[in-house]
Amino acid sequence: MHPAPRTTHPAPAPAAQVAVVVIGHNDRVHVGEAVRSALAQGPAVAEVIAVDDCSTDGSDALLAGLAAGEPRLRVVRRSVNSGGCGSPRNTGIDAATAPYVMFLDSDDVLPPGAVDALLTAVTQASAQVASGLCVRRELPSGREQPWQAPLYTAHTVLARPSRHPGLVQDTLCVNKLYRTDFLRDHGIRFPEGRFLYEDFVFTARVLAASPRVALVPDRVYVWQVRRSAGRLSLSLDRGGIGNWTARLEACALAYDILLDAGQRELARAARVKFLDHDLRMYARELGLRDARYRRAWWAHTRAYLARYDAAGREPDPATPGGLLARVVLASPEPRDLPRLRELAARPARLLPPYARTPEDGPVWSADLPEVSLAPLLAGPVAALPLAVDAELRPRARTSLLRLRLHELYGKVAEAGPPEVDVEWRAREDDRGRGHTTVALTPSVPQGWSAEVPVDLARLGPGTWDLRLTLRFPDGTRRETTAHALAGAGRLRRHAVPSALHGVLLAQPYATHSGALAVRVATGLRGVLAVARGRLRRLLR
Repeated sequence: MHPAPRTTHPAPAPAAQVAVVVIGHNDRVHVGEAVRSALAQGPAVAEVIAVDDCSTDGSDALLAGLAAGEPRLRVVRRSVNSGGCGSPRNTGIDAATAPYVMFLDSDDVLPPGAVDALLTAVTQASAQVASGLCVRRELPSGREQPWQAPLYTAHTVLARPSRHPGLVQDTLCVNKLYRTDFLRDHGIRFPEGRFLYEDFVFTARVLAASPRVALVPDRVYVWQVRRSAGRLSLSLDRGGIGNWTARLEACALAYDILLDAGQRELARAARVKFLDHDLRMYARELGLRDARYRRAWWAHTRAYLARYDAAGREPDPATPGGLLARVVLASPEPRDLPRLRELAARPARLLPPYARTPEDGPVWSADLPEVSLAPLLAGPVAALPLAVDAELRPRARTSLLRLRLHELYGKVAEAGPPEVDVEWRAREDDRGRGHTTVALTPSVPQGWSAEVPVDLARLGPGTWDLRLTLRFPDGTRRETTAHALAGAGRLRRHAVPSALHGVLLAQPYATHSGALAVRVATGLRGVLAVARGRLRRLLR
């Protein structure tokens, strides 16, 4: 990986070089905005190819109206709906006449300057692919989160992808610009028909062809996430087991593509990515599913993992994802789901029990001793899945946060008595409030505890996530979240008087990953809004 040479006055990117392929099906509400964002990129865009996947909601008429006044816009209507995203993108590749092509989904947008940034990078580096930063924008809040930001911190040129295996972490196809003849010469296409996670396979095919790649730190794509929409996107609709089996199929195919092309380092990185990202994400959500889904998920996951285990590429037990995989492989039936959820959290938390055997030392549990924890404990304390329990008790004046850090086989005591930085961060915009540092004192049984005052009125309305940083005497820091203690009324809603707001409603709760968070409503209007929302849910 080599930083690209900097020039004082970069040459302007050639004009009219890019085809933007916009795909959509029954998305009349959003497709116009997507097309306009592509046309607004300026003269670098030679053509916008809007591929309508046989819509029935008037999308084709809308696009035809836009094309009537814009010579750069071409509309291609497919006669039969494909059921996925791959086929319409392939249609766009076939229709493109420009030297470069990129993709845009009908419910997303290109930010200003995206095409210029990618085109300048790809031409100056004589590369076949340029890639930039995608941001996930949660709607309607507008909160943005960068996708795979560590890849896009500086202008960088890679002679071949194998020099930076971390590229496999970014499986998106839409934040990239491709030479059209590179795709055609190597026969790089998307899977046809209803194939979920088609971009996993497409991206693997691109990397397998070993292109020269230019990376830019610029924002080049806005992925707009509408979780409250009546119809979720294919990748966000994870409620059915078919979504997980589709993901397994795509991950397996991507791995095989890289391995068959001789890209062993990239294939290994794809394997690590599956364990650290895909497996952990779905494991965090198992508690939301019914027993039938859990059994099916467990069986499919065991079969997928066993394929690699049999080939001598078993999961690395020194990582949370690898340990999670070993537990799944060791048990024929779903087990320890609350504990696995905590292990799958980010950062990982390993809750008790902390079992040992005379022969093997630390193990997952007394009834699953074949899963050793020894590799996981070999790392520094900053990398350990330390577990902190938390309980928030709302009160009329100052609320109380109780914390308890569990000892982990002597590792915490070995590092020395810690302090903890406590901060609440707003879910909407990630702003921090209520920062304080307190000492953790020894408690019984093994562990450390602290009590921290919390001024909920000063936090204000919204959803607040608890963030902790454990600080050890040698300067080591471990950022983590806290496991929300449940039971005995700990997570019930509290209405308390407030000198600042008159009345305040506080709801401590556990997130999908088991972490403590709190929703706060202030004033009579805020409290009534919560009450009306609850009444509507009860009447449904």
